[in-house]
Amino acid sequence: MGCALLLAATAATSAAAAAAAAAAAPAATAAPVEQSLEDAWWTGPMLAPSPATMPPGHALIEPYLFAVISNGHFDENGKRHSGPYEHDFGSLTYVLYGVTDHVTAGLIPRFSYNVPADGPSSSGIGFGDLTLQASYGLTQFSYDHRVPTIALVVQETLPTGRYDRLTRTSDGFGAGAWTTTLAVYSQDYFWMPNGRILRTRLDVSYNISSAVSVHDVSVYGTPQGFVGQAWPGDSLNVDLAGEYSITSNWVLALDVVYQHNDNTRVSGSAPGTPLLQAASGTSYSLGFAPAIEYNWNARVGLLLGVRVIQIGRNTTASVTPAIALNMVF
Repeated sequence: MGCALLLAATAATSAAAAAAAAAAAPAATAAPVEQSLEDAWWTGPMLAPSPATMPPGHALIEPYLFAVISNGHFDENGKRHSGPYEHDFGSLTYVLYGVTDHVTAGLIPRFSYNVPADGPSSSGIGFGDLTLQASYGLTQFSYDHRVPTIALVVQETLPTGRYDRLTRTSDGFGAGAWTTTLAVYSQDYFWMPNGRILRTRLDVSYNISSAVSVHDVSVYGTPQGFVGQAWPGDSLNVDLAGEYSITSNWVLALDVVYQHNDNTRVSGSAPGTPLLQAASGTSYSLGFAPAIEYNWNARVGLLLGVRVIQIGRNTTASVTPAIALNMVF
């Protein structure tokens, strides 16, 4: 009997000690709930276009308004120095339509109005070069298959903007060249430790332009009476962008953009100058574009951002505030 009472007392003591230890132990921290893709609404970063193709029969319209505030003054070594600033106001609009599950096509019209640092402003708002675009979706991100969304993109920019025979250089709104752009766009999703989504894009594009016939005053810096040609250099553009979903409505975005331009050459003649030749030299730039997005729902969102270029060679330093409205129908 005594032994039984001792065992019972020991068991009761152990149970009490276990209960006390459990009460003293900190409560287990619950793992954060992962945000669903349906809960995350996006407008897109300021510069990196989306690789996602539109569903058949649906359209995207995204107008941008921006102002490029720049300083393009260089010394003989290609280094920038201070001087008057130029203000170039412009707009471009993405108009895209879903043709099939994998094909999206559309166009990008541009308008500009220039206020040079020295010289008269544009005589009016001018139509710039028009870009036609087609993209083919290779892969599509899903929960089950964690592969990035990837698309091949082809653009053809038509020389619809004025570029030569100008009465004032500020009326030059185009390059005069047929430009073919080949690009690969990609997009992926990452869930942060707090469960929120970080959406990333990596876009790489290469531009090839045709030779341009040039007469008189032009965007290539030629004088009155000039007759000749220009050969715009090829260019490479790499854009790494990220968007962090703070809430369903609010998103923070950032683009980091590297651009390299090959030499642009001009050759011809002008009154008193039998042979006139010029070359821009190669150039590169590194730009940053922070932005904030507000999305009313999954189909309509507003972006406010600014692109800053202060790093580069033979490159105009600039600050470009912009606003865009993204609408899917």
